[in-house]
Amino acid sequence: MYRILKREDLTPSVHLFVIKAPKVAERAQAGQFIILRHGENGERIPLTLADWDRAQGSVTVVFMEVGLTSSKLASLTAGDEITDFVGPLGLPTHIEKTGTVVCVAGGFAVATIMPIARAMKQAGNRVISIVGVRSKELLFWESEVGMYSDEMIITTDDGSYGRKGLVSEPLQDILTANKDVSRVIAIGPTIMMKGCSLATKPFGVKTVVSLNPIMVDGTGMCGCCRVSVDGVTRFACVDGPDFDGHSVDWDELMARQKAYRDEEEKAWQQWKCQRGTCIGNEVKNA
Repeated sequence: MYRILKREDLTPSVHLFVIKAPKVAERAQAGQFIILRHGENGERIPLTLADWDRAQGSVTVVFMEVGLTSSKLASLTAGDEITDFVGPLGLPTHIEKTGTVVCVAGGFAVATIMPIARAMKQAGNRVISIVGVRSKELLFWESEVGMYSDEMIITTDDGSYGRKGLVSEPLQDILTANKDVSRVIAIGPTIMMKGCSLATKPFGVKTVVSLNPIMVDGTGMCGCCRVSVDGVTRFACVDGPDFDGHSVDWDELMARQKAYRDEEEKAWQQWKCQRGTCIGNEVKNA
């Protein structure tokens, strides 16, 4: 069992856990992920490492409530234990000094871009960070990412903070201004990573995306996380999660991510009904 040392609510739906996992912390690198399972019959879910403390033997993960498993996780607090916590998994992000690196994060992926921005800065790069959220109240870790950024740009969909619009818009402005960008790293919702890849392709700038499609075992044996890259089937858990954004078949990936949407929604609604009162498809007092 893996004990939760700290719980922090970053936004109403985004939560941070610091978990005692010394063996994972000892080997953790930027860009890798873990798979956790809560309860003997719990679902396995992948979470990218947000931070780690080798001396304390702890690992930090950040997650958003989007379905049944994440909602159950959100009910836990410091002192509770998680059944399984396996990692670090996947290949770490390739870190080297290349010049100017743009790190782009969408939504709660700001937590996973932070260790990459830190590693890129420590390697001697100039780091420009772009963070996009729907509205100001959903923004967190601005100062944490800013600490490792030479330039920081915030965008919001509704214009409540920073620049109004999508993260791909300032990214395109930076590339157009010819700031000698050597690499772009984009992490976030699939549609956002696709948009960033489309924005960088005309400029020929290497673009790395972190793919988090459906994963089950995290070892490549189940085949659930297969993606097409340059027409070749790859497995996000063992061949990635980082891939060339210009080579990913985005339409196929987005279609596969919808495969279990109905089943996921049904399970979530049933769990909500167990906690409250259901009338038809509506949930009250959940």
